[in-house]
Amino acid sequence: MNLFNKKLCDSFYLKSVFKIIAGLNTNDINSILKLTKASELANATYIDIIANTNIVSILKSYTNLPICVSSINPIELYNCSLVGADIVEIGNFDFFYPSNLILSSKDILNLALETRYLIPDKDICVTIPHYLSLFEQITLAKKLEKIGVNIIQTEAYSTKINNCSNYQDKIFNNDHVYSSAQLASASLSSTHVISKSVNIPVLTSSGINSISSSLAFIYGASGIGIGSAILKYKSVYSMYKYIKEIMYMISNKPNHSMNNTSVLSINTDSKQIKKQFYKSFSY
Repeated sequence: MNLFNKKLCDSFYLKSVFKIIAGLNTNDINSILKLTKASELANATYIDIIANTNIVSILKSYTNLPICVSSINPIELYNCSLVGADIVEIGNFDFFYPSNLILSSKDILNLALETRYLIPDKDICVTIPHYLSLFEQITLAKKLEKIGVNIIQTEAYSTKINNCSNYQDKIFNNDHVYSSAQLASASLSSTHVISKSVNIPVLTSSGINSISSSLAFIYGASGIGIGSAILKYKSVYSMYKYIKEIMYMISNKPNHSMNNTSVLSINTDSKQIKKQFYKSFSY
């Protein structure tokens, strides 16, 4: 495993990474400071924020947590690296989807190449878009690994959107395990196939919550990223409690992984995930 940040390298090696995501739409410093304090108290691995040099500078004087900045602008990432950002990420694409901004595999690869050229000595994470086919996701992940990207992140924006129907809401209200599996299904399938195809860590994000957090590791993740499930809490204490709950789930995750074929149907039949989730707690 080839990461520049030793603390992160150790956590990824142990497959125990928990990234807290503030999101690109969170630029209020007070909200970010509250989230950061809760993350630090709960011993999360690192925090992911908007690529803003002023915010990075403030956080560097406020916390010892590694700081990741996200953007699709390599210059913004470069500037943040100069003021102390520990990781840079090309991602959080869901922020742009309402504006119909869709990046192709070539776009993402070119952004990664430019970012690596500008920042040769820090870790780079790149999100693989959910709208690419699994074959395209694997191909892109391999190309990103080849040019020196250190971490791959998966997403599941499509399942988050699809699960907003009234019919599904009724089901979810009665079955939290089913809803959690469904919300994370696209990201889990991507995690499984990509983790089997590259030798760099894969971070599962989008749709992950306290119920599905340990499930991500069964599907090959080295870590998870959670944002919206935490941001619904408003106080430092309530955020801390939720993060701590997930930290407990991670520390007690089952020590086994899915085989090559058992994951293939999760996008079309998330009951498969539900069964695997129940099975994971029988160990």
